[in-house]
Amino acid sequence: MTIEGLPADYIDKIVEVALAEDAGRGDITSEILIPCDLQGRAYMLIKEDGVISGNQVVERVFQQIDDSVKVVIQIQDGTRVKNGDIPMIISGNVRSILKGERVSLNFLQRLSGIASGTALYVEKTHDLGVDIADTRKTTPTLRLLEKYAVRMGGGRNHRFDLNDAVLIKDNHFAALRALGVSYKDIIYKAKQNAPQGIKIEAEARTIQEALDATEAGIDIVMLDNMNVMEMTRAVELIAGRVEVEASGGVNLKNVRSVAETGVDFISIGSLTHSSKALDISLELEPQTFKLI
Repeated sequence: MTIEGLPADYIDKIVEVALAEDAGRGDITSEILIPCDLQGRAYMLIKEDGVISGNQVVERVFQQIDDSVKVVIQIQDGTRVKNGDIPMIISGNVRSILKGERVSLNFLQRLSGIASGTALYVEKTHDLGVDIADTRKTTPTLRLLEKYAVRMGGGRNHRFDLNDAVLIKDNHFAALRALGVSYKDIIYKAKQNAPQGIKIEAEARTIQEALDATEAGIDIVMLDNMNVMEMTRAVELIAGRVEVEASGGVNLKNVRSVAETGVDFISIGSLTHSSKALDISLELEPQTFKLI
C-alpha cells in the first residue's frame, strides 16, 4: 500500500507509535462499559470549511486496531470540504472504533489543517505563476505526512532532508567567512564538491549577494527576509538566469505582494510549524448498533 508516493511501511510505523502512545495499555472506559460484541457505524464530520487530507492514514489506524473494521472514504484527499460534509464512514466493532477515535482524528485534523492553510496561500497567488512551498520546519517523525498534506493543499515541497539539495544558509556562510572565504568562493566550493545532479541554492540577504550568487553559477537564489522593493529589484537584475525563491516573514497579508515581485516560488515555514487543525469530529450512529 502506498499513499501518493508515501512508503506503506513508514505510514504503518507512524500509526503504530501513535496507537502505542494512546491505546497501548487498552481503553479502560470502553472495556468496562461497552459490550465486546456491539457492532455499529460512525462517521467523520467536517465542522469548518477547508481541504481534507489524511483519509488513508485514518484507514490504517483502524486496520491496525481491528482488521475487521471497514472504512469507506467518500471524499478524497485534496478535495475542498465544508461544514457538514462526511469524508468517511467507519463500521465494525464499537470498542475498536472508540479505541481509534482520538488517534485517527489527530492525524486527520492535523493534516487537513496543513492542507487547508496551504490552500489559502495558493488562492492568494494562483494567478501570478508562483509556487507556494514548505520548509523542513515540520513535526519530528511526521515530515513525509506533513509535506504530503502541503501537496494536497496545492503547494510544492522544498527539500525533504539535509541530503536532498545543497542549501547554503547564514550559518554556513558565517562559519566559512570566519575562515576568510568570500561569499562567491563559498558557492564555487559548493559547485566543485557537490554530487552530480544535485541543485545548489544559497541565501542572499542583499541584492549584491543575489547577483554574486547568480554570477557564481548558483541554481537557486533564496532572497532571505528582503522587503518587496528589494526583491523586485533583485528579480529584475537576475533577469531569469536562475530560479528565485522568497523566504522569511511571509504571511497571508503580504504573500500576494511578495508573489508580485516575480519570484518563482515562496517558502513558508508556517505551513507546517504553525498550522491550525481543521475542526473534525467522529460521530457514532446509535441507530445502527446491534449485538452479535
